[in-house]
Amino acid sequence: MGRNWVHVALAAVSRFVIDLHLGPRTLEMAAHLVAGVALACRGGHLPLVLIDNHLPYPAALLQVFGVVKHGRRRQGRGRKKKRRLKPPPGLVVGVVEKVRDAGGNLVKVRTRALFGRLKDIRRRVRELGIGQEVNTAYVERLNGTLRGQQARLARRTRHGSRLADMLRWALGLWRDLYNWTRGHAALDGHSPAMALGLADRVWSVRRYVAYPVHVSDHQREAWADARNSALESALDVYEREHALPTS
Repeated sequence: MGRNWVHVALAAVSRFVIDLHLGPRTLEMAAHLVAGVALACRGGHLPLVLIDNHLPYPAALLQVFGVVKHGRRRQGRGRKKKRRLKPPPGLVVGVVEKVRDAGGNLVKVRTRALFGRLKDIRRRVRELGIGQEVNTAYVERLNGTLRGQQARLARRTRHGSRLADMLRWALGLWRDLYNWTRGHAALDGHSPAMALGLADRVWSVRRYVAYPVHVSDHQREAWADARNSALESALDVYEREHALPTS
């Protein structure tokens, strides 16, 4: 739809759609997507992240997961180095880069490590049972499913959305139905919610619609505060806490 893109974060093992956003391909949007992944991690566990070579991703990952690195002078003299963000120990990120020719045709696919060692990333991929090499096959398959099941996103169609809010609501509904009401052959007929232990059966659409959901304003504010906290980088927090008084 126009210059808006669908940004999706997927838990590859359970096929659970963690977060889904509609918007431009900007650093702000990438940070919101990464923040959703961080909030889904239990107990501060650092996930294995597999991404494409979208340019804002490295900065977004450092903004959400990064820790402060204090620069030191080598000889003890000269101007002090500025503080910056660095990946925390244990964060491993693999990148899938598609090389295309001048006509846009795919020539080859390269993989590399953004954070961590490539052999460690490959080992984690094999341990999780999601392939042998660094890949984004699962989220690409999800994109195909999304386009096939959401007429608003089909190419060369008259069903295109003119209003961003309408498409955003449709995508939110599709995400919930995908997670709760659809069994997957790769999960032995279970739904992604069942794979995560969030449900004991594949829900019907009727059950999803009739399920009582009551969220207080206080809870919504708490969720918003948690997301804003995840979006604030460790460097911003450090500078705010160590700022010199102005009076």
